[in-house]
This record gives sequence, C-alpha cells and structure tokens, in this order.
Amino acid sequence: MFFAIGLTIVFGSILYGYTMHGGSVAVLIQVSEIIIIGGAAGGAAILANKPKVVVGMIRETLGLLKPPSYGRKAYSELLQVLYELFYAARRDGLVGIENHIEDPEKSDLFGKYPAFCKNHHAMSFLSDTLKVMLTGTVEDHHLSEILDLDLERHHHEAMAVPNALSKIGDAMPGFGIVAAVLGVIITMGHIGGAAEEVGKSVAAALVGTFLGVLLAYGVFNPMAQAVESRVHAEDAYMRCIRTAILSFSRGDPPMTSVEFARRNIDPADRPSFTELEDMTRKKNRAAA
Repeated sequence: MFFAIGLTIVFGSILYGYTMHGGSVAVLIQVSEIIIIGGAAGGAAILANKPKVVVGMIRETLGLLKPPSYGRKAYSELLQVLYELFYAARRDGLVGIENHIEDPEKSDLFGKYPAFCKNHHAMSFLSDTLKVMLTGTVEDHHLSEILDLDLERHHHEAMAVPNALSKIGDAMPGFGIVAAVLGVIITMGHIGGAAEEVGKSVAAALVGTFLGVLLAYGVFNPMAQAVESRVHAEDAYMRCIRTAILSFSRGDPPMTSVEFARRNIDPADRPSFTELEDMTRKKNRAAA
C-alpha cells in the first residue's frame, strides 16, 4: 500500500509541477525511448543474474503492493507457536513432539497457526532444528553455529534480489543517456528541416535522460530499499526463532525461552509481557 502511495506521489508531483509550467504530458510519452531504456534494463538484468533472481525481482516487486508480513500479529502468533511447542516438549519430552516436527504440514499443533504454516522457511527452520536436537548428538555451541550458518546463507540468497534492483537503478541514468544520444543522432539528420521538427526531436531525445534519472532515483532505488527492508524483517523474525531455540536447548523453561524471543523483537512490533502472559495462560488452560 505505502509503495503504491509513494509511486503516486513521485509521479504525481513531477507531472503536476511540469504541467503547471505549461508542459504537455503528450511530449513525455516517447514509446521509442521507453523501449530503448526498458529493453536495455531488462536485458542487462537477465545478463547479470540467475533466472531465479530475475523471477525473484518480479515476485518481490509485486509483493511490495501487499502489507508487510512481519508485524505485531505475526510475532504474537510466533510466540504462541514456540510456547506451545516447547511446553509439549517439556511435558512429554522431545519424543512427544516428534510427530509434529517430522511432518509439520500435517501437524494439528502447527495447524492452529495458519500464518506461521504459510511461512515455509520459518516452519522448516524450526522443525529441522528440533529434529537435530532430538538426535541428542549436537552440543549447544555447535547448534548455535548451525543456526547462524543457515540464517547467513538464507540472508545472502535473499539479498540477491534487492542488490540486483539497486544495480539496475544505478544503470538507469546511463541507459537514459544512451536513449538521448540516439535521439540526438536522429535530430542531426533533421538539422536542415523546419525548426518545429528539430525542436520535437530534441525534446524526444531529452525525454530519454529524464526517464533514466527518474526511474533510477524515483523507482528502482527506492524499490530496492523497500525489498531490502523486508529481507531484514524476515531475518529478524528468523533470529527470534533462533533465540528461543537456543534458550530451550540449554534447559530454560518454555516461558523463559519465549521471553528471550520476545525481547529479541523490535519494540514497534513486540507484544507486551502482559500480552504474552495472557496468551500462555490460555495455552495452559487449554492443555489442562
């Protein structure tokens, strides 16, 4: 939503200011310039990136039109998942939750939390780590290294998309200059013609530079920053799970483990301790 609002403000303010000075919007619609710049940018993106990253750029760009996935509601649900899972493991032992972590998609425990179930990375990260703990062959400090390695690799992979978008944004002014130079070449061919015709050719050429700069600083670079922010938000969510797992693995009670996780949440999205207590009391009453 905010992404769409931002784009509207960027383009709306530029066009409004332009028309205030008597500019014609029709002059800015230069299909040939758009084809040159857009085609060059698209081709460069395909040349420079793996197909997975190119598809990811399209998917993440469209995803910016949706609300962020990691807010107070998502974290509240995560804390409930962690508490219920750790409570069952403390009550019945890790063997007691084996059915849940072996096939989490069919687990009735995870099934209570649809938003968490849709986050396949988070669910597999949690269940796979608990499987490792179930084997009893991994010490706490080794478990921490395993979790850090997993998160670092995933974060590195996720950052490929915003990095690619940022590079395209950096290249857009150059592609705009290419379009403008081609327009000047065409203009030179009309130099002996009517002044009006030459003026239109020059205007068309300058539109290329205008579009390149506008797309760089008004679209692609902000878009890369927005995608990067969502990547960091996902990483923070995953590290919240990591904190809870490490706390539980060293023998802390379920409530303590979940409190460690809660303190790892950004204050803007963090449920209060009272809210956490209310949620855990409901779980305890349901279990009783």
